[in-house]
Amino acid sequence: MKSLQAGLSILALGGLVLSGPALRGPALAAEDFYKDKTVNIIVGFTPGGGYDAYGRQLARFMGEHIPGKPTLIVQNMPGAGSLQAVRALDATQPKDGTVMVIFNPGLIVQSVVQPDKVPVDFRKYVFVGVVTPDFRVCYGYGPQGVKSWEDMMSRKEFILGATGKGSGNYVNGATMREVFNAPVKQILGFPGSNELRLAVERGELDGDCGSFNSIPPNWLTERKVHPFVRFTRDKEGDMPDSARFIDDFTTSPEQREILAAVNAEDEVGRPFIVSRDIPAERLAILRKAFDSLMKDPAFKADMAKQNLPVHPINGPDSDQILARMLKTPREIADKARKIFD
Repeated sequence: MKSLQAGLSILALGGLVLSGPALRGPALAAEDFYKDKTVNIIVGFTPGGGYDAYGRQLARFMGEHIPGKPTLIVQNMPGAGSLQAVRALDATQPKDGTVMVIFNPGLIVQSVVQPDKVPVDFRKYVFVGVVTPDFRVCYGYGPQGVKSWEDMMSRKEFILGATGKGSGNYVNGATMREVFNAPVKQILGFPGSNELRLAVERGELDGDCGSFNSIPPNWLTERKVHPFVRFTRDKEGDMPDSARFIDDFTTSPEQREILAAVNAEDEVGRPFIVSRDIPAERLAILRKAFDSLMKDPAFKADMAKQNLPVHPINGPDSDQILARMLKTPREIADKARKIFD
């Protein structure tokens, strides 16, 4: 009897040893990794815009959903319409799961249609997730501002601004000009959305293109802006009927094919990516935390309070959208290139 008890004690001790930290497996080791760590969320634009708002909301709430509850901070890295931030993720930032980037997904399309100018291989990155598609519109500003598509087409000029070629608002404006011969003139070089809005208020620009939910709420309630075209079939929230779907103005299959290629970026409108080289178990942790955050009542309530939509797409599904975008036929990409040149 004593020998049986001794044997059981040895087995129990062995079980304790086998369940110790060294043999718990990579998933539990990855959970330990984030304790006392700082996770950087790099925003590819200046503070004050839509991408920045989403980055800061994740920084506020996502840490509670990551094992070890790391600190999340935002780092703004404007440059080349967020291209600088994307490149830094693969070139200079650590690939250990402590860095995420939110960027303009128009760069994905641009890498397909202008590979010589945007030589970025997006297969090097994977999605943590997408908070929402981007429900984009173009609008006129002020009592004498453009109020409809027909009004815009009848003007001598419709002056818009952009951070640079390839940014979302540039692509929207250039699409109207190149596909429909709209009288759009674009001024480049604005650091971000905040500076663009100031220029609109000062009358230096006739309006802007961008996420509907990035329009200052008082501009809408006071009817200072007039959204007249949208780039997604679906509408978001209180988007007015005056914002007609751009495909409604097409007159040929070629125009519709070009729009389908260019506007695919809006499906992944607010994306968070990491390097493909991070350990798989840490990617799994970040994706699980992201998915959990998207269901967090406190997060969703605060997003609604700030008029920031949440229509999430998980990481694997976002990766599939990316793969489809990268398979755009060469003949369609060549036709779309004039929008970015």
